Amino acid sequence: MSLSWKKAAAYAVGFGLVLAPLAACSSSGGTGGSGSKPLIGVFMPTTQLPRWNRDGDELKKNLEADGYQVSLQYADNKNETQISQIETAINDNAKVLVIASIDGTTLGPTLQKAADKKIKVLAYDRLILNTPNVDNYATFDNEKVGTLQGQFIETALGLKDGKGPYNFEAFAGSPDDNNARFFFKGAYDVLKPYVDSGKLVSVSGKWPKTLDDWKSIGILGWGSDKAQAEMENRLNSFYTDKKVQVVLSPNDSLALGISKALQNANYAGGATFPVLTGQDADQANTVNILNGLQSMTVWKDTRELAKQASKMVKQMVDGTTVDVNNTTDYNNGNKNVPSYLLTPVVVTKDNVESVLVQSGFWTKKDLGLS
Repeated sequence: MSLSWKKAAAYAVGFGLVLAPLAACSSSGGTGGSGSKPLIGVFMPTTQLPRWNRDGDELKKNLEADGYQVSLQYADNKNETQISQIETAINDNAKVLVIASIDGTTLGPTLQKAADKKIKVLAYDRLILNTPNVDNYATFDNEKVGTLQGQFIETALGLKDGKGPYNFEAFAGSPDDNNARFFFKGAYDVLKPYVDSGKLVSVSGKWPKTLDDWKSIGILGWGSDKAQAEMENRLNSFYTDKKVQVVLSPNDSLALGISKALQNANYAGGATFPVLTGQDADQANTVNILNGLQSMTVWKDTRELAKQASKMVKQMVDGTTVDVNNTTDYNNGNKNVPSYLLTPVVVTKDNVESVLVQSGFWTKKDLGLS
């Protein structure tokens, strides 16, 4: 059932709801631990966000190239399904579990079972919380993602030069995703002074008064449809006689729904379209950027993350020193988890080709450029 990441990404944009039930029970590479190759369990949250298809495929490819047997599982964003999948791999005597958690607060009892069998755990992109049984963490600098989004808004609107006021709406990621707080904090720290000074006006009043209130504008499961519904509600309730001019969206899934809501409300693409942020460089969103229906995205080259994670898995299996570059900033409530952080990149219409096409992440054909 494995697809190339490009095909999976393209299919998931349009057919995620069809793929997800199948993926929830999929197994790539087998689950049995009886073969001569060490078993590595790889657990992704969903096929409905295109990036996870890329992550899963890249991890499987890299780990198999290193000589491992790989059980690649998707859980349809159902936490109980992911827990069951992880426990199956534990019973099959996996050597390492690579986990992009759905709810990082709930895995403690399951990972204790892994620790009892001396199975190592690598948290992948999302930190696993409130357990000592997380050995390492591979991710991007997630606060930097939000900082880049906030700085983009700051520059695009000329806020440093005193321009404004602008009508502003903000969204945050899924409340059960630990990364969502990091994304929002990065943007919040940049934009809060402009909200406080009245240069950014939260017409709906939904801008959180403090960072700790970020979950009040979180979109559960990162759902495009939920973001679209929320944006439509705000437009219908607060913008009957005015226009929204800037929207902070933490990722592309939310931005896709927000952009649809704006288009349905007769906001035309191009120079007058609201400034709209994103993250992941998903195919549909990159096309939107080219068409003036989204302003930017923060690209995290998941191929590089998968490559780094695979390298760390090998080090964990071999018992050698694991490469990390941060040992202080990612505390999971139990300990500081040794982490490796990769650097994200801002993508706009001006550098889509030089960054995404020339790197091979997307082809010109993928983006309608050929």
